[in-house]
Amino acid sequence: MSEPRARSARRPGRPRSQHFLRSRSLAAELVRDSGLGCDDLVLDLGAGTGRLTAELARVARRVVAVELDRGLASRLRRWENVEVVYADAAAVELPREPFRVVANLPFASTTAILRHLLDDPRVPLVRADVIVEWGVSVKRALPWPSTVNDVLWGAWYSTAVARRLPRSAFDPAPSVDAGVLLFERRAYPLVPEAQWQRYRGFVAGGFRRPHSVGLRAAPRDLDAHEWAGLFSRSRSSDAAASRRSSP
Repeated sequence: MSEPRARSARRPGRPRSQHFLRSRSLAAELVRDSGLGCDDLVLDLGAGTGRLTAELARVARRVVAVELDRGLASRLRRWENVEVVYADAAAVELPREPFRVVANLPFASTTAILRHLLDDPRVPLVRADVIVEWGVSVKRALPWPSTVNDVLWGAWYSTAVARRLPRSAFDPAPSVDAGVLLFERRAYPLVPEAQWQRYRGFVAGGFRRPHSVGLRAAPRDLDAHEWAGLFSRSRSSDAAASRRSSP
């Protein structure tokens, strides 16, 4: 990975599923709540009209504002510490150095963007404060992961809902309320980063065939810690079996 830069992307038309913050005061409050500091590199994914970008620029060392709509990107103000990148937020190249994300995500692209950020734990993301649909924020923050992605992300990130935002806070107003969803890197990962691909295969197999990985409950009944423990025991059993079969 290198510094963020634009990749080839589909030609955008009108912004889809983007609901911009109405007020500067709310944007400033969200940035303040994020705890962003003057030494931080932060990505604003789906920067839109730049409401959040402006407030991030007041606080962070460097801001990368990523916007797929060329018209919106061209109107983003160029502050000295802001780089505007015309690219798909779900495909933009991510930094090699530790970084933060504070962003109002396009609702239709939420899962794709989260996967881009969270699937590979070697990506040096420290924390993400992202605005998503309220139902998505609640689902992702539940202690019992409902999807393979949730289990995997839970091995390296803790998740919480910071607050609820009413539909009236956006322009145009979405059909549902939104929530601020937090992903924060764990000080001690539940699974070693070097084993992330093996862990993905293990979890995916467990969701398809629970008994194949020793599950006695439904996959969705286990939390991230229990999944990690099951994986660790499986690895220990495999290692023991290998030793017994060695000449």
